[in-house]
Parts: sequence; structure tokens; C-alpha cells
Amino acid sequence: MSYILAIDQGTTSTRAILFDRDMHMAHSAQEEFAQHYPASGWVEHDAGDLWDTTLRTCRAVLEKAEIRAGDVAAIGITNQRETTVVWDAETGKAIHPAIVWQDRRTADFCRQLREEGREEMFTKRTGLLLDPYFSATKLKFILDEVDGAREKAAEGKLLFGTVDSFLIWHLTGGRSHVTDATNASRTLLYDIHKRRWSETISDIFGIPLKMLPEVLDTGGEFGVTSEELFGGEIPILGVAGDQQAATLGQACFEPGMLKSTYGTGCFALLNTGDKPVQSQNRLLTTVAYQFDGKPTFALEGSIFIAGAVVQWLRDGLKIISSSSESQPLAEKADPGQNLILVPAFTGLGAPYWDAECRGAVFGLTRNSGPEEFAKAALESVGFQTRDLLEAMTADITADHGGEEQAGDTLRVDGGMSASDWAMQFLSDIIGASVDRPEVLETTALGAAWVAGSQAGLYPSFDGFTKSWKLQTRFEPKMSEGDREERYRHWKDAVKATMSV
Repeated sequence: MSYILAIDQGTTSTRAILFDRDMHMAHSAQEEFAQHYPASGWVEHDAGDLWDTTLRTCRAVLEKAEIRAGDVAAIGITNQRETTVVWDAETGKAIHPAIVWQDRRTADFCRQLREEGREEMFTKRTGLLLDPYFSATKLKFILDEVDGAREKAAEGKLLFGTVDSFLIWHLTGGRSHVTDATNASRTLLYDIHKRRWSETISDIFGIPLKMLPEVLDTGGEFGVTSEELFGGEIPILGVAGDQQAATLGQACFEPGMLKSTYGTGCFALLNTGDKPVQSQNRLLTTVAYQFDGKPTFALEGSIFIAGAVVQWLRDGLKIISSSSESQPLAEKADPGQNLILVPAFTGLGAPYWDAECRGAVFGLTRNSGPEEFAKAALESVGFQTRDLLEAMTADITADHGGEEQAGDTLRVDGGMSASDWAMQFLSDIIGASVDRPEVLETTALGAAWVAGSQAGLYPSFDGFTKSWKLQTRFEPKMSEGDREERYRHWKDAVKATMSV
């Protein structure tokens, strides 16, 4: 058994990746699926598509590698987080389309709870904010919307899960209704301190505890696949939400270590060790991973628009025809101009959490052109990352009695991290080293490592840490005076945008 099969179930596609015993990607298969937008701000998936694409890509990658189930030591799963599925406990069919993490349909209900003064209670228990982003209000919506759902749920005839739970239930033929602590910590139902589902919160939403999955460690025995799926049983030994899997793949195992993933959006996580730090700056407290019943926590900040700003240059402004053109265009920008783009196309994420503000451009002159827009777009990602890191530093400093504990190196991954120009500006504006690893597919690697280490095929923490390899280190070149002046202009631009 010389392979680990990683299932990477994302928002727009599903991938199955085989890693060999040296943790190298050997084969992969990928399949996209439809996005559904039934109303403004609503985003849904056909839950059947999530399962069907998972099954097909897993079978495809085994066929491509010309191996059988017996050659696979274990399966590791990483998944889009917060997306909510409710299914029939007998048939496995979802009773409503999966409500995706991006969906905003429960915004009014969240606002009502905040106005009632309940957010502090939710935050203290779950580490999260009252926002439609998380699973609980989506689950309540489904139970309220579907005729007879509440009665069936009370009778134990309906099951809830994030995508990992839904896939595991189907992979095991309905024998396992489980999740891991990282995914549970994104539901707004899980008490991260007591490490169990909160009865208080479940009662507020009218959610029967019996429909919630059992919460396991990130590395553990989640069940074995039904023999008929792949011609043999394969144990599922690792599960982690996508951003936590990327944290694992970056070997951010020590308190103070930072990682930032640049995809459509950006997600930065700071390892805070065995102590959950409650943010004073509207960041999220989440479970980074859990082994042997002991959780390791993180502060998390999310940026809504990272790589999407380059897509806007291509599809909106049409000043580039492919994403790869953004860097050479930015390099030609007039250094005398200081365009600032606040890409609040769908509002601003952490630490502002302003869903109503919209994007703006500042510093336009008659000579501003495509080059300056490209430069401002790439720089906006660096500025927003610094916003997150400033908030994290403030939280950690306050928590440690004025002694700063955040690390001085940021590990990066994701598609946008391939841009040398963007990563150099990121290093310049945060005033710290930025490390880009040899393997940018850190999410899938993290899931594979967890499963492989549980199976005895891959090394434990220390061995995996030693295997992490640096591709490029970016060091700050900008003077402190320039850095602070540029960041001050950015903060002024954000303030003006939020005041509109």
C-alpha cells in the first residue's frame, strides 16, 4: 500500500489526488460542477453533484494510476467549509440544495440576533461572529423551509453535515456520520472550549442534537469505504477543512507561525497553540487541528477579494486577457503615481466585516492607465493582508500581556502566490519575510499528510516539518518610512470607502 488518496472537494470543483510514499503528487483527476444562484446573494449546490464528482474523480485517478483499492493505504479529505447539507438518514438524498458558505440569505436573522445582544454569547462559545457565513443559520433555514423537516429531524430521520460529513456518509455506505473538529468549529454550533456541540445554541435554532455528526480528531478513524465503490475497502483516516488543511500542509505547527492562502479570496491563519485567543478585532477563533483529543487553535482572518481582483482586470476592465499578464503590466506602472484600489466588490471581510460598502479607486490622474490599475490591484492584496496581520498582532499582544508573540515570517500558497511581484510587495508592506514553498498545493498535501501519518506511511510532525522545502524567500526592500506612508494612505482610502 504505497499511495494516499486525497479528496479535495472545493467550491467550484472536486479533485482526487494520489500522493506516493514520498508525498509527491503522482496522479490527479478534477471535475467542475454547476453553481446555482436562485436569488440575489443566494448560492447553492446540488448535493448530489458533490458526491457524484467525488466518486467519479476517485475512480478516475485510480484508473489513471492503474492501481486498485488495495494499493491505497488511506483516504484524506479536505473540503469547502461551512457549506450545509441536510439529508435523509435512510436514502442519503439531500432534502434541499446545499447552501454554500458564500450564501447571504440569513443576513436579516443574524442582524436580529445581534440587535438582541446575543453575539457575545455566540462568540465566547464558538469563537465565531454572528454572520450568514457559518452553517447554523443555514441549517435553521432548511428546517424552516422544507415541509415536515423539523418533525423528521426530531425523529432522527434527517442528518446534518458539512461537506466532509456528507461525503463520508456516502463513502461508508451510511455507516459513519462523523466530522472532524476543524469543520465542527465552523458551524456556529460547536463549543470550542468544551469540545462538544452546544445545547444552548442548538436550542436557540431549534436543531435536534441527534442530527449532528460525531466530532472526531483531525486524524482518526472515520470509517472505511464500501467495497463496491472501489473494489475494496479503504480506511478514511484524515479530515480537515480546506484552510486548516493548508495550515497543516505548510507545517505551521508552532505557536506564532502564520500562513496565508491566496485563491479567489485570501485566508490567513495564525497558530495560537493550545489556547484559544478571543479576538478584540473581529477575527475568528477556530480549531487549527486536533490530535489525541487535544485541539490546537488559530486566529483566522478572511479577505473576500484576492485573486478575484485579477479576474476583474481581465473580465471587468478587460485590460488583460489572462491572469499571467497582470505582473508584467504592473511592472510598467508609473512609480510617481499612487493609485489605491479598495476592492470591496462584495463588501470588506476581516477585520472590517462591512457587507454594505463597495469598491473605490483613489489617486486617479489624467495619466492613470492599465499599468497603474494592474499595480493597484496587486497591491490591494498586500494591503489587505497587512490589515489581517495588524489585527492578529494586536490580539496576540493583548493576550500575552503586551508581549508580541506573532511570528516574523509568513508562509504563502495558492495561485496568486506564484507572482513574484505580488509576493515582493507583500513582504515590503508587512515588513516581514514571505516564504513560498516548493509545493503550492498545500491544501491537498495537508489532507494527505494527516491520513498518511495515521496510516504509518508518512512521518509525524517533526518529520513532516523537516520535509517542508522553501522555494523562494522574499525579504522587505521598502524603507520603513515609505512602508508606513503607503499603509496610511491605504487606511485613509478604506475609511473613505466605508463612509460612503
